[in-house]
Amino acid sequence: QVQLVESGGGLVQAGGSLRLSCVASGPTFSSYLMGWFRQAPGKEREFVAAITWNGGGTYYADSVKGRFTISRDNAKNTVYLQMSNLKPEDTAVYYCAADRFPMGSASYVNARLYDYWGQGTQVTVSS
Repeated sequence: QVQLVESGGGLVQAGGSLRLSCVASGPTFSSYLMGWFRQAPGKEREFVAAITWNGGGTYYADSVKGRFTISRDNAKNTVYLQMSNLKPEDTAVYYCAADRFPMGSASYVNARLYDYWGQGTQVTVSS
């Protein structure tokens, strides 16, 4: 069983930045596709970003492209989400997730295909 623990959330003004971290337990982290999702109150969970096992491929939702950067450090079993130029509409609980058997880039946005989830970290952007 893999455990994922997010940190780094908080309250920030519009235009500010935050960096989220997600630390994974277990020896096979480096083989997983890792993703970030978010869920705002009253809304469905939505894809934010994903990164392939070696960091060679990164994928973003259109709403965050150019503002967010996903990265990973397999030696530290950690995936990051650097968020810049934050907007009030970025306010949500952010979750990291791991996919043991990714099926191609078209599937990365599908939350149902991820096997493990963290507990989430709250990001609040004030206007």
